[in-house]
Amino acid sequence: MTSRLYRDVGVVLRTYKLGESDRIIVFLTQDHGKVRAVAKGVRKTRSKFGGRLEPLSHVELQLHRGKDLDIVSQVESIDTTAAVFGDLDSMTEASSILEAVDQLVPDREPVPQMYRMLVGARQTLLTRPSPLVVPAFLWKLLTAEGLRPQLDQCVSCGESSDSEFVAFDFELGGVVCRSCRSGLAVSGPALVLMRDILGGRLGESLDRAFNPDGQQLNDPIINEVSQLATRAFEHHIERRLRSVSIFERHT
Repeated sequence: MTSRLYRDVGVVLRTYKLGESDRIIVFLTQDHGKVRAVAKGVRKTRSKFGGRLEPLSHVELQLHRGKDLDIVSQVESIDTTAAVFGDLDSMTEASSILEAVDQLVPDREPVPQMYRMLVGARQTLLTRPSPLVVPAFLWKLLTAEGLRPQLDQCVSCGESSDSEFVAFDFELGGVVCRSCRSGLAVSGPALVLMRDILGGRLGESLDRAFNPDGQQLNDPIINEVSQLATRAFEHHIERRLRSVSIFERHT
C-alpha cells in the first residue's frame, strides 16, 4: 500500500478558520502545487505549530494525504517573515502577491516555476521592499502563463516606432499606436520600465526602486506600471484582486 504521508516545502498563501481550534492552510508547494490542509489545534495557545503557519511563511512540511483536505503533521520554518509583518506597506504587498498566486494556480497541479517565482518575490519583500515588487510579479506571472505583453510594436497594425505608442490594450495584450488607440494610456517611461522587468533587467529595476530609508509610494512611473499590471492580470483571471485594490488606495 502506498503511504499517505509525504513531505514537501511550501509557502503559506492564506488561512481560514475551521471549527473551534483548527485552521485550513493553503500552501503553494514545490512538488505538489497548491495544497489545502488542516492544521489541527493550531488556534490553541499551546499549539505545536506556533506562528509557523502565517501567510508568507516558508516552511518544510509533512502532510497526510486526505480525500479533499490533507492533514498537517509536521512543520519547520525555513526562515522568518518578521520583517514583512512589522511593516504595513510590505505586508500589504505580500497579501497582493499571495492572492494573485492563489487565484491563478489550480489545486494539486505542480507549478515549480511559479513556486520559484513566489519564493523569489518573498525574498525581495524581505530584503528590498518597494512598490515595484507587486507589479513586477504580476507581469512575470502573466508571462509564465504564456501571456507576455507585446511592448515593441502595435498589436493592432504592427507600427514599431516608440514615439507612436500611446496606450495598452488589454484585450489585444500589448501597446497600440495613435492611429489604433484603445485601452489605457501608457507613457514612454512606463513602457521602458515594463521592458526592463520582462527583458532581463528586473534585478536592476528592483534595486533602483528600493529605498533603505523606507518605501517611496508616490513614484508616478511605478504607479502607472502597477495600474497596468493590475488591470492586465484582472482581465486574465476575470475578477478583481481585492488586496491589490487596497494597496493602490493605500499608495
